[in-house]
Amino acid sequence: MTFWDHLDALRGVLFRMAAVVATAAVALFCLMPRIFDSVILAPCHGSFPLYSLFDRLSALAGEDTATSGTDFSVNLINTQLASQFFIHMSLSFQLALIVTFPLLVYLLWTFVSPALYPNERRNAGAAFFWGNILFYLGMATAYYLVFPLTLRFLAGYQLSAEIPNTITLDSYMDNFMSILLVMGVTFEIPLLTWALGRLGILNRSFFTRYRRHAIVLLVIAAAVITPTSDPFTLAAVFLPLYLLWELSARLLPTSHLAAQTE
Repeated sequence: MTFWDHLDALRGVLFRMAAVVATAAVALFCLMPRIFDSVILAPCHGSFPLYSLFDRLSALAGEDTATSGTDFSVNLINTQLASQFFIHMSLSFQLALIVTFPLLVYLLWTFVSPALYPNERRNAGAAFFWGNILFYLGMATAYYLVFPLTLRFLAGYQLSAEIPNTITLDSYMDNFMSILLVMGVTFEIPLLTWALGRLGILNRSFFTRYRRHAIVLLVIAAAVITPTSDPFTLAAVFLPLYLLWELSARLLPTSHLAAQTE
C-alpha cells in the first residue's frame, strides 16, 4: 500500500469511530433523564448500597446509626440558565466515549495490527484486554466506594453552623466525573508497571524496597480522597490502592535479567 492508501484506510477507520461515538451519544441523550435519576444521582440518597452497608455494619457493631446513610440526602440546585442542557449534552458525549472506548480501540487496532510482529500483537492484545478491565474496575470502585464517601463527608462538612451547604449541579458533576476518571486511570498502574517491567526499567525488588514508603504515601492519598476521621472509611479507600501496588509488584520479574529473558 502507498502512503495515500494508508491515509485513506485511516480516514475510513476514523469515520467509523466517529459514527460509533455519535450513535452512542444520541442513544444516551435519549436515555439520559432515566440514567441521571437512577445512576448518577443515586449517591445522593440514603438507599445507596454503600450507605446501606454502613448501616448493617454499624448495627452489627452495636454503634449509634444516627450518622449512617439512612437519613443522608443531598439536594442539588441549578444556578445557571443553560447548565442542565449543556450537562445533558456533554454527559451524553462523555459517557459515549467511556462506553464505546473498547470498540474505538479495536477499530484503531485493525489499522495498526498489520504492521506489528506476532509477538507484538499478542502483547498488545493482552494489554488491551487487561487495560479495559482495570479501567472499568477503577470506575466501579470510584462509583460504589470513593465518590459516595467523598460526597457524604463534604456534603455534611460545615465551617460554621451559620453557613448551610447548597450544592450546585455543576459542582456535583465536576466532582463526579473527575473522581471516576481519576480512579479509572489510577487502576491502570499495574498495566504501566508491567510495560516498564517488559522494557527492563522496573523489577520486583523496587516494590519490595519501597513498600513501607508506599504504604505511608497510599494512606496519605486515601486521606486526601476521603478527608474523614473514620478509620473504616480510610481503610475502604486505602485497601484498593494497596492491592494495586501489590498486583503491580506481582506482574514484574524479580530482576532485570529475568525481564530480558522473557
